[in-house]
Amino acid sequence: MKKDFYEILGISKNADANAIKKAYRKSALQYHPDKNPGDKEAEEKFKLAAEAYEVLSDPQKKAKYDQYGHQAFDGSGGFGGGGHGGMNMDDIFSQFGDIFGGGFGGFGGGGGGGNRRTKGSNLRIKVKLTLEEIANGVEKKVKVKRKVQAAGVTYKTCNTCNGQGQVMRVTNTILGRMQSASTCPTCNGSGQILDKKPADADSQGMVLEDETVSIKIPAGVVDGMQLKVSNKGNDAPGNSVPGDLIVAIEELEHDFLKREGENLHFDLYISFAEAVLGISKDIEAINGKVRIKLEEGIQSGKILRLKGKGIPSINGYGNGDLLVHVNVWTPKTLNKEQRQFFEKNMNDDNFHPNPEKSDKSFFEKVKDMFS
Repeated sequence: MKKDFYEILGISKNADANAIKKAYRKSALQYHPDKNPGDKEAEEKFKLAAEAYEVLSDPQKKAKYDQYGHQAFDGSGGFGGGGHGGMNMDDIFSQFGDIFGGGFGGFGGGGGGGNRRTKGSNLRIKVKLTLEEIANGVEKKVKVKRKVQAAGVTYKTCNTCNGQGQVMRVTNTILGRMQSASTCPTCNGSGQILDKKPADADSQGMVLEDETVSIKIPAGVVDGMQLKVSNKGNDAPGNSVPGDLIVAIEELEHDFLKREGENLHFDLYISFAEAVLGISKDIEAINGKVRIKLEEGIQSGKILRLKGKGIPSINGYGNGDLLVHVNVWTPKTLNKEQRQFFEKNMNDDNFHPNPEKSDKSFFEKVKDMFS
């Protein structure tokens, strides 16, 4: 089981943005590769801290993590599905290098930054899922158009930063001379600029390419949730890593089942005769039919709860329930014989409404549903 992000950074769930950043910087500096050369355990903790900060520093990702835990980002929809989200040292320094200030540079660079790689832009797509696919999980294959470096393109060292990806600036302050680093404006941090490109490439040496991407979607996702497939976005020029493919989930409306969180609702209509005499009915659940028995004299508005016949929890806490709402159908037209029957029995005490104290009102039933 993956360790809690708040525990990794040593903060509480109520920590604000400044506290999160401060905790990450402390942890990152403690386990930084330049301070712990060759220490695999320190490198692992350094990556874990970066993964935790990537989520907790983003308000939207933090909200989803607080609600769904690691499951909100697991599988292909998580951090690449391979631990630490497929993040490597280049990813970390590319995204969070400013956290370290001027104290450290790129991984193994001893402060040089020459090994730092830029990251390409993300791509976004929407995937439509049926309720059955959401209930069972599914693997989807989608075709995306990605920008990739053209075959035969070459790059050369950037003259502005001499291949470092950063330019240094010295400022005189009352505390003395302060040195700071910023991303090179010429090469955008890659340390390289375009040298030669094929005729079909754009001004950055990139071409559009179709690629079929396989996306493993876990059971229990919700409408509007975003999953991430690492390294399936656009390439960037020069020494770079691809961006990510962001997958937005859209839930298609089901023909007869209504979803409410992990629970499902089904409207069952029965005749007056079936309500009086009782009957067994086959209910269309999410994964096939389920037979239920309706007792004699069942009332319209009765709610039957079928445990575990709903949607799986994305956090792995089991399945929701299927709530069957019983509706007694009143015929709109009667033949002569049927009318005579009801007219004869209209004043019969047995046909008069006589709810028992144990019969719950509509509002009590609604309250029970949400309790």
